[in-house]
Amino acid sequence: MSDPSELAAGDAAPAFTLPRDGGDLVSLSDLQGQAVVLFFYPRDDTPGCTKESIGFSEKLQDFADAGAVVLGLSRDTVAKHEKFVAKHGLTTPLLSAADTQTCEDYGVWVEKNMYGRKSMGIERSTFLIDSNGKIARIWRKVKVPGHVDEVFEAVQALTV
Repeated sequence: MSDPSELAAGDAAPAFTLPRDGGDLVSLSDLQGQAVVLFFYPRDDTPGCTKESIGFSEKLQDFADAGAVVLGLSRDTVAKHEKFVAKHGLTTPLLSAADTQTCEDYGVWVEKNMYGRKSMGIERSTFLIDSNGKIARIWRKVKVPGHVDEVFEAVQALTV
């Protein structure tokens, strides 16, 4: 496969099978036939990640009505996800990518530079995957305000 950071609309979405809050496994292949919104975020219970997760949870039924499944993904453990879900009343399934493979496959595992300190982490990104498993749209370096609505509009355009 080519460089994952080069993923583009029209490419096949990289396959994954990951544990989620509640203990089940979620595989992209099991979601064939419906659109999938896959949002990558750095860490549970940080301000931006909390706002983004709450935003997707509040609109989860709208996404479902439009034919899309929404999944959040970070490297946090399932146990940490469950605390995050309980604390904020989240309804969006949260996947745990404890190893970095899925993040690398989607090109979101990047070097970050904060206050002059370099470290590896997840770049906040969202992928819209169509019902055939192809990437329909990618948002990289996501800014949280307005993002959920923008993704919802793209889902509606996809399913029309």
